[in-house]
Amino acid sequence: MLRGWAAAGVASSCAVVEPAGVPAGFESAAEIDWYSSPQELPTELRPDAVVFAVKPQIAGEVVPDYRSWAGPETLFVSIIAGKTLAGLTRQLGRAAIVRTMPNTPAAIGRGITVACANPLVTIGQRRLCDRLLAAIGESAWVEDEVLMDAVTAVSGSGPAYVFLLIEALARAGRAEGLPDELALQLASATVAGSGELARISKESPAQLRENVTSPGGTTRAALDVLMTADGLEPLIGRAVAAAAARSRELAS
Repeated sequence: MLRGWAAAGVASSCAVVEPAGVPAGFESAAEIDWYSSPQELPTELRPDAVVFAVKPQIAGEVVPDYRSWAGPETLFVSIIAGKTLAGLTRQLGRAAIVRTMPNTPAAIGRGITVACANPLVTIGQRRLCDRLLAAIGESAWVEDEVLMDAVTAVSGSGPAYVFLLIEALARAGRAEGLPDELALQLASATVAGSGELARISKESPAQLRENVTSPGGTTRAALDVLMTADGLEPLIGRAVAAAAARSRELAS
């Protein structure tokens, strides 16, 4: 996300707290100042937005360090999986908070992020959040925070499902005799191209699938396996349900 913001020039300056040090590729970014702990941040700093991008397991020890900025002039944007607006409010106090769920394609500007705001977020702060999110891909808002668990399960965790599909498709190709590199190239390009076609097409995914499928052909033979009662769709359904349940367990 930081790479996208830097490339788009969304912020005139950024202060980043990263205990592990400056990541590769950011050494020459003059608009970004790096700190190893929040205690090192300048006392005169008055940020328009504070973005929490940490694992949920350590949120409880990280978030309270920024409570001093809680107030109408600062927007808090959370990218912490499962952490609710109420839970963040308990740690920050009365503050304008937006809970978001991006996904890893944000690193190349092709992410999808869903956001949910508490009542203290102003129209101007929503627009600021929109600008931040637009730099890394598409975005959408939901008013019902309950939906964020499903969002996490579908798009937040979704890239891992797609990468697994690429792995499985490549392995299947190798099992049929394809060289390793060619099998991976075919699998990766097919998934990427099909996803882009589904994104820009006016036809539904079901219709696009039918367009590829000839009666009695090779695709039909494969779909007869994938579309059984215990095939791909119920398997994906169970996977998404498990991810959503875990998101609810992480909530606090």
